[in-house]
Amino acid sequence: MENTLIRLENVKKSYFLTNKEEIPVLKWIDLKILKKEFVVLMWESGSWKSTLLNIIWCLHWVSSGKYEFQWEDISFLKDDDMLSYIRNRKMWFIFQQFNLIPKLTALENVMLPSLYLEMSNLEKENKAKMLLKKVWLWDKLINRPWELSGWQQQRVSIARSLMNDPEILLADEPTWALDSETSIEVMKIIMDLKNDWKTIVMVTHTPLVARYADRIIFLKDWKVENCNHKLEEHI
Repeated sequence: MENTLIRLENVKKSYFLTNKEEIPVLKWIDLKILKKEFVVLMWESGSWKSTLLNIIWCLHWVSSGKYEFQWEDISFLKDDDMLSYIRNRKMWFIFQQFNLIPKLTALENVMLPSLYLEMSNLEKENKAKMLLKKVWLWDKLINRPWELSGWQQQRVSIARSLMNDPEILLADEPTWALDSETSIEVMKIIMDLKNDWKTIVMVTHTPLVARYADRIIFLKDWKVENCNHKLEEHI
């Protein structure tokens, strides 16, 4: 039990139209994610996988049910400072569209999250350089995003996600714009992160990517369909 990092119990999420009509998008989600586990959320488009990921990231509140992170109930936490602390120090998000700042170099983009770190500027810079080296971009420190390929930009994004040493990495279709060969290279880096004892939760619709996971969680009709099926049963 103490190995559980995240637990969702009977979680429901709805949105409301201006006429107050309720639009349910997730129903009765029961889910546990363990420390150091690599979990993939997978199903067809429209199953609201990204909504579930945003709930885990504390970007969306649940409509009902319970969300526990590190055994603390944060289901309806309203403290913006605490939510920001969780998102920026305990977790980090790898976006599908990279979200790099065009005017900043690769090194500067990676250093952005370090605003929350109690380190000297030199220490922050050295750490960012080390992370760019980890993703094979030591020779691209001063390049700006528009000077990098999509594959290189995603590596900068991954390096940035590690700047604050988060306990959990969340990734939304991190290989969506990449070909199969490059996607494999991205997954090699992500597997290295798992070997560094990071917990990873990833949304994907790509079987090639999902095969790397310890566990695949299928979402269908707004619910968790199964957490343990073999991938071959669903493709």
